[in-house]
Amino acid sequence: MTLSDFTPVLHSEWIKIRTLRSQTGALCAVLLATVVFSALAGADTEGSASDPLFSAFFGVSFGQIAAVAFAATAVSAEFQGGALRVSLAAVPRRGRWFAAKLTAVALPVLAVGLLTGATTLAVGGALRGDRADAPGAAEGLRAVAGCALYLMLMALLAAGLTTVLRSGTGALGILVPFLLVVSFVVGDLSGNAADFLPDRAGQVALHSSWDGILGPGEGLAVTALWAAAAVLAGAWRLRRRDA
Repeated sequence: MTLSDFTPVLHSEWIKIRTLRSQTGALCAVLLATVVFSALAGADTEGSASDPLFSAFFGVSFGQIAAVAFAATAVSAEFQGGALRVSLAAVPRRGRWFAAKLTAVALPVLAVGLLTGATTLAVGGALRGDRADAPGAAEGLRAVAGCALYLMLMALLAAGLTTVLRSGTGALGILVPFLLVVSFVVGDLSGNAADFLPDRAGQVALHSSWDGILGPGEGLAVTALWAAAAVLAGAWRLRRRDA
């Protein structure tokens, strides 16, 4: 597959996404939810003293819901009203179409993630002022990059799961409760095993320090493995089942 073959397919998939208001709204919600909840956490100076960097990025736990919703709805639209048949009629090679769809999902989330991370860090810095426990420049840059990569990987995880289930509702019905409830409960009960859950592993990059066995790079790698597994399962499902 050459770039000249892939670019038109990617362009068509991007057009599908940017022309839907719900998709644009989901991307805006990633920024808004992250910044608002992070600002609320940063304003709580007593609760944020243990990890000032994570308090500045606390809202990512909520912004990621918008990111996975963006990915799930972008992919699930293909399974409604025979849209996938039309897409595959235009692009018979399913692997090429799926790669374009994933790229059209991943790149906007990555871009919004960078903007979100930078804005969140700036807001957190304004709230903390000149206090001695403010995150350093290197920590801040690492967290901004980690925020963007983490949100992108979670979006790819949602896209892969949606393709497996052929349902955005089904994927969100699994991911949203897992991210908001199950992961925290399992984490409190299972010790180090919970460090390998996709959300807990990836969010290590947003901490100043960590007690688990994974560092920021290793944590993002674990999240990437979860996303890759979901994408590969989605690709297998796409090839095995009729449109």
